[in-house]
Amino acid sequence: MPALIIYALFLVYVLWRLFRPIEGGEREFLLAGRTLTLPAFVATTVSSWYGGILGVGEYSYRYGLCNWLVFGVPYYLYALIFALFLARRARRAPIRTVPDQLLRTYGPTVAITGSIVLFLMTAPAAYVLALGSLLKHITGLSLAPMVIVGTLFSLAYVYRGGFRSVVLTDKVQFILMFLGFLILLPTAVWKLGGFGWLKANLPVGHLDWKGGQAPQAIAVWYFIASGTLVEPAFYQRCFAAKSGSVARRGLLVSILFWITFDFLTTFTGLYARAALPDLTAAGGLGAQGSYPALAEMLLPSALSGLFMVGLLATIMSTIDSYGFLAAITFGRDIVWRLRGARGDSNRYSRLGIWVTGVVSIVLALWRESIIDLWHDLGSVGTPVLLFPLALSFRERPIRSGWILAGMLLGGGVSLAWVVVETRTGSYPLGIEPIFPGLLLSGLAAMGGALEARVNGYRRD
Repeated sequence: MPALIIYALFLVYVLWRLFRPIEGGEREFLLAGRTLTLPAFVATTVSSWYGGILGVGEYSYRYGLCNWLVFGVPYYLYALIFALFLARRARRAPIRTVPDQLLRTYGPTVAITGSIVLFLMTAPAAYVLALGSLLKHITGLSLAPMVIVGTLFSLAYVYRGGFRSVVLTDKVQFILMFLGFLILLPTAVWKLGGFGWLKANLPVGHLDWKGGQAPQAIAVWYFIASGTLVEPAFYQRCFAAKSGSVARRGLLVSILFWITFDFLTTFTGLYARAALPDLTAAGGLGAQGSYPALAEMLLPSALSGLFMVGLLATIMSTIDSYGFLAAITFGRDIVWRLRGARGDSNRYSRLGIWVTGVVSIVLALWRESIIDLWHDLGSVGTPVLLFPLALSFRERPIRSGWILAGMLLGGGVSLAWVVVETRTGSYPLGIEPIFPGLLLSGLAAMGGALEARVNGYRRD
């Protein structure tokens, strides 16, 4: 597969020639010297968002147009809020990571607690699973070694080059991810037929907004998507932007690219469902293999190989981004802080890369479902981080005791809900885990906000 070989050689070139270990300090390693331009901002932000591309294919294959309403619309809305109200503030803040903001506002206990949860949320387990599944499909080998190899290869160049290596590879991966679907979807329309053919061959309900699901199953993703307001990838790129205006405009432009890409992926999934109604034997991937199966059916071998490279690039751009964020969180914001914030924090961040790889591999092989990993980690992590970070920019910040109580109660209840479901097959009271978690953490935040208003406490 020539396209795959060329892509692999490009990554090796990045690893061994372009980037030697950076000696320019924390600002350079974490934020690329805060020099991110608008095109670079957009390319790295857009490409880092779609590592679960096989999960998107599975969801659109199973539930149709509903995919756009679940994995598209709510994220656009929260990204728009972030762009309008948080992007410039984040760029102006004298911090380098999300836990820095928690430390600055609430103190070390809240910062460490938030760092632990943030590490688990950013560890790219779902994307490592997607990459391993695709490599298994391509090579015919078993899942576990492909997960391990894919993880090590995705994180190696981050170890050497820091955030600059992430940005450089994301520029190429941004082009590849769009190119693949711009080849496959028009080919499907040309060879199979237009919207009329699609409507005639799809199951009943695939063009319905619910996709045959209960409203709660859709609504829960609008609450999970609120985690976008604490999205560490957004914050990191805003911290790294040349200016606040670059950060704000970059997110607004990124939303337009996400809308375009979601159109391509959703309708490609619909064509896969209509043309290939039974994918139980699609290279062992099942419905997750809808995109590769459609490409192999419709494209000549050279273009099919290029499409596979586009899928690999889409996944790897997310693994390196979130793997790097998780490594920083573990190495710098947890270990380095606990050791008194002495010495070179970059050394601890590089250690965190390998810890992140191991944790991601274990989680991926344990859960073996991209969508379940998104759902469970988002359901537990969002109640812990949403209110503390969103309220940390207030003129009257809330006392840390209220915040810590909300983090522990909200996250603890949501985690208990998830554990019960894994053991019994259903949630307590039939309620999704994010709802009780957000309720408790929100009540704690409300109590703290009322106290701050009564006491007139202001930031120093």
